[in-house]
Amino acid sequence: MDSVENYRRWFDYEKDSHAKVIDSLESVTEDNRSSSSFQKAVELMAHLIAARRMWLYRFGFAKENAELFPRNVQFPALAGLLAEMEAGWSEYLEKLTETELERVFEYQSYEGSRFRNTVADILTQLFGHSWYHRGQIAAQVRALGAEPAVTDFVFWSREQVEDKSECGELK
Repeated sequence: MDSVENYRRWFDYEKDSHAKVIDSLESVTEDNRSSSSFQKAVELMAHLIAARRMWLYRFGFAKENAELFPRNVQFPALAGLLAEMEAGWSEYLEKLTETELERVFEYQSYEGSRFRNTVADILTQLFGHSWYHRGQIAAQVRALGAEPAVTDFVFWSREQVEDKSECGELK
């Protein structure tokens, strides 16, 4: 698998994980949805979405930037925001090449400083960034008495192997 295919695979994993996170938020009882913990989880997911949109903008692939830390996002809006972001990324990754991965680009941070990275650096950062915030969301969901999504990469990527031993042990 080349680098481009690997990043596409990571994004497929992330799409599946993000859908599971939305489902886990959906499992929070109505009574608990008015809590600050639930709103924090919603805003963390909104931030995760916004960060991905921001990088599409910085890559020159989206026309408008995103507010990096959106506030007062309502839970019902998350699914639409997620679908919009994922559509943009699917289009971008469909056109991704090894040359694009190596491209060095400059951008301005929200604080005003200028930086330079390769596209591959940022795609790798986004993968870790999503893990980090999904973990924070999982902690909020558990604190609200609901079951957090299982989004470990190994659970998504592993394949069941048929047990071929006579006594249940692999030889």
